[in-house]
Amino acid sequence: MEKRIENKEEIKEVGFNIEEKERAGSFIQSDNKIILTRSLQEGVEVLPIDKAIEIYPEIKDKYWGKGFEEIGIDFEKKTEGGYFIRIKKDTKTIFPVQACLYLKSKKFKQKVHNIVVIEENAQAHLITGCTSAKDTEDAYHLGISEFFVHKGGFLNFTMIHSWKENIEVEPKSVAVVEENGIFVSNYINLKPVKKIVMYPTAILEGKNSRARFNSIILSFPDSYHDIGSRCILANSGTSAEIISRSVSYGGIVIARGHIKSTFPSTRGHLECKGLLLSEKGIIHAIPELETLYQDVELTHEASIGKIKKEEIEYLASRGISEEEAQSLIIRGFMNVEILGLPDMLEKEINKILNKVKNASKI
Repeated sequence: MEKRIENKEEIKEVGFNIEEKERAGSFIQSDNKIILTRSLQEGVEVLPIDKAIEIYPEIKDKYWGKGFEEIGIDFEKKTEGGYFIRIKKDTKTIFPVQACLYLKSKKFKQKVHNIVVIEENAQAHLITGCTSAKDTEDAYHLGISEFFVHKGGFLNFTMIHSWKENIEVEPKSVAVVEENGIFVSNYINLKPVKKIVMYPTAILEGKNSRARFNSIILSFPDSYHDIGSRCILANSGTSAEIISRSVSYGGIVIARGHIKSTFPSTRGHLECKGLLLSEKGIIHAIPELETLYQDVELTHEASIGKIKKEEIEYLASRGISEEEAQSLIIRGFMNVEILGLPDMLEKEINKILNKVKNASKI
């Protein structure tokens, strides 16, 4: 299924390769219309969610809402569109699969349901870009996403948000990870937005499974970010890490993190760092560690501050302007190496982050 792709520049800004070079599959949805769905590698399946259920009705029994049921959270059942991506057993994607969820119309409420399945011993990188047209106003995006990483599987999921000042966003996601599976979730938001509220959860059901959540956030005046991550360590040998980097130019950031151990012999670490570049900005770190057992290792660290005057002065002594010095410090603070991306994808994300050079004008 393919229609003419409009607003290519906005779509490119969230890491979507229009030419589909070095991609294993592609999906685009504009409002509630599917524009593009294509698999570009054997063993990779990319379908609109409705089409996938039509072909594989067992999806509803096996995956539909299962993760949300396990943690006792209701999710929106009235959705329209979304993707189904499956990486088949033993398949290792050569290039990332890409998806874009696009808001085009004014006051449109986009509600999608996505399901990603990584079968046994399969490996994949998935990059999803969510963005809007320049003239979109007072719109809303709800993204329900369920990830299932089966035994020995690996998924690195990167989500890039690039919205507008009057758009509200509410992603809801759960990952269920089986024995020796690995789930990595990266979240990047570099543009002004009215409101984003999200609290993705990973349930580590299988022995020796692992999860890592990374987030990089720029918050501008009148922007509100309530962004957290939660990991449930539900078997022996499971481990989790939550890493948050926030920079406020005047916006509000609530950085939540919760690691809960419901099984002995587990490990978790939570780290939240914030940088305030405006007296009007707020960063509120809320780390939470919870365990039912003694035989666990859970740690956390949090810090919020501003750029030190001596750092700016040191760079100025090397002939660097104050604006460029601040830019360098911020880019170092938001180092994408924490995301664990392949070199090719890391370069693309770095191109997006380089816009921080004039961050106050992004």
